[in-house]
Amino acid sequence: MMNQNNPTPAVTANEFLIFTLGSEEYGIDILKVQEIRGYETVTRIANTPDFIKGVINLRGEIVPIVDLRVRFHLGDIRYDEFTVVIILYLVGRLVGMVVDGVSDVLSLTPEQIRPVPGFTATLDTHYLMGLGTLDQRMLILVDIERLVKSEDMALIDKTANE
Repeated sequence: MMNQNNPTPAVTANEFLIFTLGSEEYGIDILKVQEIRGYETVTRIANTPDFIKGVINLRGEIVPIVDLRVRFHLGDIRYDEFTVVIILYLVGRLVGMVVDGVSDVLSLTPEQIRPVPGFTATLDTHYLMGLGTLDQRMLILVDIERLVKSEDMALIDKTANE
């Protein structure tokens, strides 16, 4: 799926966990997901970026929690009974991602995955794998490891070790 005109990474997995942020639906590789939990209060760590909400103790392991609504600059942050934390195994460690809700797991064929449209240089789309189409639904497929860039992981590691 990768070509010279559009450096969209090839999609290797075809099953995606679908979650919502606001009115948009997103998908991430189901193989990265460890578990889904209800949102719980986190322990804030001073001097961390806003999108790192803090840490939780998950069965003896300190897990940093990243709020994707803050990370995507969506504003209007509300936590309710539908808010969940997706625990992911990324780059050798557990990381929690706060989302508005999880809807289902979907299988997409390569034909159902479209390349990311070219946007201006002001919009960062390097973490998008493509756009999934299923009937009337449009799913934004996220390469979660690219989204949580190496410098973010360094901040997360620093947070978890303080």
